Amino acid sequence: MTVANTLSWDDDLALGDERTDHTHQEFIELLNATTAAAPGNKLAAYQCLLEHTVEHFSQEERWMSACGIAPDFCHFSQHASVLEVMKEVERRAQAGEHAYIGSMIEALVEWFPMHASSMDAGLVSYLQEKGFDTATESFKDGSSVKVDGTAPDCGHETSHSCG
Repeated sequence: MTVANTLSWDDDLALGDERTDHTHQEFIELLNATTAAAPGNKLAAYQCLLEHTVEHFSQEERWMSACGIAPDFCHFSQHASVLEVMKEVERRAQAGEHAYIGSMIEALVEWFPMHASSMDAGLVSYLQEKGFDTATESFKDGSSVKVDGTAPDCGHETSHSCG
């Protein structure tokens, strides 16, 4: 494995939410497994990473929706953009263009730490503030969706609009 195509789990990536951190560790393991896979197994390994990423993003989006965060919030759109490219890479790899997998892994290695430390960190803080338990996917006080017009910090400059 080359350094450019792997990530290591460390304290800088830990966000203090057990379920989020576990999901992120799994993502890193699958990303690294894709890098390490033999050429004949690379597509299958990538498809496992893609399947995990679909569920990973769906999980976070369920949490955001439960807290009343509008679907036009930038965290949703960033997930959609990443999945769109990942699915196109899968399509191309299925057509024999396997080099795109390596390029996608490089892009994910560059993208993920910043996404985790900005958007996901803001989400975890927001969920904790709202009393949302990611393990049970419910509010600790037993209430349902909480809509109060606020959204988590997405990591953008304050002058940048997310909506």
